[in-house]
Amino acid sequence: MARQIVEEKMSSNRREEPSTRRWLRNNALALTMFGAFLLFLVLQSIFGWQTHNEELTQFGAAPQGYLHYLGTGHFAEAVFENWESEFLQMGGYVLLTAYLIQRGSSESKPEPDTDRPEDHARNAKPNSPWPVHVRGVALTLYRNSLSIALLLLFALSFVFHLLGGTAEFNEQQRLESGAPAISAWQFLQTSDFWFQSMQNWQSEFLAVGALVVLSVFLRQHGSPESKPVTTPHHETGA
Repeated sequence: MARQIVEEKMSSNRREEPSTRRWLRNNALALTMFGAFLLFLVLQSIFGWQTHNEELTQFGAAPQGYLHYLGTGHFAEAVFENWESEFLQMGGYVLLTAYLIQRGSSESKPEPDTDRPEDHARNAKPNSPWPVHVRGVALTLYRNSLSIALLLLFALSFVFHLLGGTAEFNEQQRLESGAPAISAWQFLQTSDFWFQSMQNWQSEFLAVGALVVLSVFLRQHGSPESKPVTTPHHETGA
């Protein structure tokens, strides 16, 4: 009885809560993540602008304005080089966790390695997303839409990294030796481009691998990325 009274009171408080405050509470995690992203992106652009102007000064070239810098290869290369690795990591991780397991990890689906009943269209609910009811190609795409979206973002970031890197490489070559510009296809075949990519790719998969293994033995109270504090080490995540 007491529990019912508490639940009714909480429900009443939610109804009385202003819509703006409720929206902020319901989206607090995304707002915090994207807010931090914008803050650090702005800071990156400011420090990158200062660094780039210092490099230009060393070669006797005139410093660039901030807005002009935002359209340079120096900025584009630095931004998309990192986005590329992040989206590759997340897209690959989403796909790999669909097929591979790690016993005891909160990041793995439970053993045995079987699909969840909710993943099958035959178990659809009336309010399930529309592709589940339509089935066919729409359902096939929807079943894989998260990994598709992440890998498409990786592909776009890869292309913009390549274009930005080509522009930056050509500018460096012009300042240092006056060498002629090369194409994006030519830059793609350089060790410089792949060095930039690999130094980020390896670190992303190291971080994810560490999370997979550490979550077997370590806990973070209240986090969905951790198993409950009392769960034995050998039990895989929910």
